[in-house]
Amino acid sequence: MTEIFRESDDVSRETSPGKTVTTDDVSRETSSENPIEHEARHAMSVLSAAGQEWPRPAGTRVFTVANQKGGVGKTTTTVNVAAALALHGQRVLVIDLDPQGNASTALGVDHQVGTPSIYDVLLGGDKIADVCTEVSISPNLFCVPATIDLAGADIELTSQVAREYRLRRAVTDFLETGPNLDYIFIDCPPSLGLLTLNALVAAREVLIPIQCEYYALEGLAQLLSTVDLVKAHLNPELAVTTVLLTMYDSRTRLADQVADEVREHFGVLVVDAVIPRNVRVSEAPGFGQTVITYDPGSRGAIGYLQAAQEIARRSLQAIQAAEGNES
Repeated sequence: MTEIFRESDDVSRETSPGKTVTTDDVSRETSSENPIEHEARHAMSVLSAAGQEWPRPAGTRVFTVANQKGGVGKTTTTVNVAAALALHGQRVLVIDLDPQGNASTALGVDHQVGTPSIYDVLLGGDKIADVCTEVSISPNLFCVPATIDLAGADIELTSQVAREYRLRRAVTDFLETGPNLDYIFIDCPPSLGLLTLNALVAAREVLIPIQCEYYALEGLAQLLSTVDLVKAHLNPELAVTTVLLTMYDSRTRLADQVADEVREHFGVLVVDAVIPRNVRVSEAPGFGQTVITYDPGSRGAIGYLQAAQEIARRSLQAIQAAEGNES
């Protein structure tokens, strides 16, 4: 693993001697296509496909989006994959389990102090149906918001009976009595505390976003160890099924080397689509939107659309079978 972090990694492709320039390296300004036409064409291709339904899973797939390292794109991945799936006929619930409430912000859901939230589910005994709200971008998309009250939940949960199973019981009850959902995505805080533990116990699948940068693999062993412990003692159905490469910068050798290292380690679990660095992805939450609706023609939107489609087409059983064949 240390071999991928050589000094030469810092040299971008543009500064590498003898580099062959490809069409991907040519900026929009030098392209023969007008930049506005280029963006409009991509936007239309995304929007025109939004009405097409993707394959529905046999049962509800519950994902925990986790990585204790901050800034890797957990929330961004959660809301954009969820939005892409919802716009293609899937019924999706996003549970915001991060006290910062960024997923709620990106989906345009109110999460001010006093708003019924996931805190009331974990520590107040409320049902998910009582705090769930429909997201405006699609009638197929729902969200359970997080408020700042959740900041002290790790401490408050410590003294609770069956503290690790609070979220699992709420999710199970919601699936038995609520709408017929295809996907549930749980957005975790950047830590391995009781909130993340509740998410891992409640889910069957783990989606790990990994940024294509220097410290990408640092601390990942701790997350995988936690997943193994949860699987052994609390949730035997849990498995890492999806790894998504984020913040990919095609101009640097380092991005390619990190991507190769991740693919070598995780094999078929890595989604083929990668999420490029794109300013539109960062801008969208400021307008209470996902990048899928904010700028559907952007590279970031296209990346998340492709990733979501791949997740929809890869069933849990197929992933497990492929992983078994490789081992």
